[in-house]
Formats: sequence, C-alpha cells, structure tokens
Amino acid sequence: MIRIGIIGGAGYTAGELCRILLNHPEAEIVFVNSESNAGNLLAEVHEGLYGETDMRFTDQLPFDQVDVVFFCFGHGKSTKFLAEHYIPADVRIIDLAQDFRLESDDNDYIYGLPELNHSKIQNALHVANPGCFATCLQLGLLPLAEAGLLNGDVMVNAITGSTGAGVKPGATTHFSWRSGNMSIYKAFEHQHVPEIKQSLRQLQPSFDSEIDFIPYRGDFPRGIFATEVIKCDAPIDEIEGYYHDFYSEAPFTFYIDKPVDLKQVVNTNKCLIHAERHRDKLLVTSCIDNLLKGASGQAVQNMNLMFGLEETTGLRLKPVGF
Repeated sequence: MIRIGIIGGAGYTAGELCRILLNHPEAEIVFVNSESNAGNLLAEVHEGLYGETDMRFTDQLPFDQVDVVFFCFGHGKSTKFLAEHYIPADVRIIDLAQDFRLESDDNDYIYGLPELNHSKIQNALHVANPGCFATCLQLGLLPLAEAGLLNGDVMVNAITGSTGAGVKPGATTHFSWRSGNMSIYKAFEHQHVPEIKQSLRQLQPSFDSEIDFIPYRGDFPRGIFATEVIKCDAPIDEIEGYYHDFYSEAPFTFYIDKPVDLKQVVNTNKCLIHAERHRDKLLVTSCIDNLLKGASGQAVQNMNLMFGLEETTGLRLKPVGF
C-alpha cells in the first residue's frame, strides 16, 4: 500500500486527488494538509466527498509516515516550501505546480508526461507534473515532432473551463461574468509555452519556431479543447500512422478518425486527438479534462509508474455522458 500525503489540500486539484485516491486499490491517504482548514472535514471543503471519507485536514506534516507527497500549491510556492521544510530523501514528491517543469542542473525533477518520459518517471524520486494546457497541446504535437514535421510556427487556440483558474474566486471566474461569456487571456505569453517547446525539442532538436498560443476562458467548469495548425505537406494517412504508432502503448491517449468533442473526455484521464488536412495545412484537435489528465489524474498516473503499478490503476474513470 502506498502511503500518501497531500499538501495544499483545499484546492481543486487536491480535491480531485482525494476523490481518485480514496478509490485507488493500492493507495492510503495518511494526511491532507491545509493550515486554514485544520480540523475541518475534507467533505466540508470538497463536498463531493460526503459519504466517501471522514478524514479531516491537518496542519501537521508527518513526512516520516508517507511514501509520496503531492504538492498542490500555487505556482512558485513549492520552491519556497522545500527551502523551509525537511522531507526525507526516500519520500517521493509529485509537484503539480510549475516550479520544476523546466530542466535545470539545480534539481532532479523529471517532467511527468508519461507519453514522453515513461521510463524516466518509473525511476524518478521527484516528478514535475505538466501544466494542463501544456499536456493537451503537447499530446497533439509530439508525434509530429518525432517525425520531424514541425518546421514552422504552430498556431494554437485553446479554451479552458473555469476550474483552470483555481478555487480562489476572481473577477473572471465569477459565475455572472463567466456564464455565456468568452475572453482571451495571456495571448502569446502563456506560462506553459516554455515546457511545450522543451518537450518538442526533446523529440525534434531542430525545432526553433514559435508556438503562437492564444488561450480562451470558456463558460464551462472543466475541460480543455485545443486546435493546432501546422504547415505540413505529408499525406494524411502517413500522419495518422505517426499518431497511431506513437500512442500505441499509451493507455489514456487515443487518436480517433473523426472530430472530437469535449464531453468525450470530461471526468476521465483521457486525451483524444484528431487530425485533418486543409490544403497545405494540418489541423490537429486535442481535448482533455484539465483537472484529471491535465492535473490530478496525470499525477496519479505518474505515482503508479513511480511505484511499479499498472499505469491505469485507479484511473478508469467514466465520461459524464449527456
């Protein structure tokens, strides 16, 4: 049994982790840390957990009692936390923030995209879980990078649900503003672009073009729907072959032969991808659930690999349907 600690336990990603791990056959949650909620029931914050657990939040950090810790902090807080706290060397860490996603000689974190770094994750002590947009966009592009077909700028448009902004209320997450609305944010400057480029260069070292990424806020709670346009002359059947080959052993990522839609992936750990040619351009569509494959589901997928379990253990989640 894998003994687990969760830090930063009041946010959406921590709530999803609890939901998954409470039903994971090889996992035991030892503690969920939240100083502001210490003593409160998990279900008082994550209300979907009523009837699932009577655990309470704690302000304690019993690292000697766990095998792995999930960091569910806001970006930039993981580095500060590690500077202020001692975690035993044999306790594995999975960080859901962006602090360690870019390779550096200063740390040993492995970038936790299983479709790219499967064997490295299996041997890792520390894993940096990818960003939600980064996961969706990379999975749409990696087979093309491996084939050396990314030889120009990539134009990307992607829309995300309101949970992507986190649990803390803000002007652009308020229901009366978000409902029936749509807006652009961080155009061409989104923080996930560097990690996307890093992964593409891992497969296609010559890639030096731009990822022209325009993110949108959607009026739905969860999910990411992305379109990627690439100038490419390869025949479509050849391209489809690249996708099928690249993801042939990936249990959650699927190339399908018809257009995808968001409801096919919401509440699952899946990514669905479709490609089609329009004259000299290739249109790739990919979609994920931002809280699962884009965050907590992928984090558990990484945990399974780190502890020698089947990658799918505890993650066969069902889509929401209609």
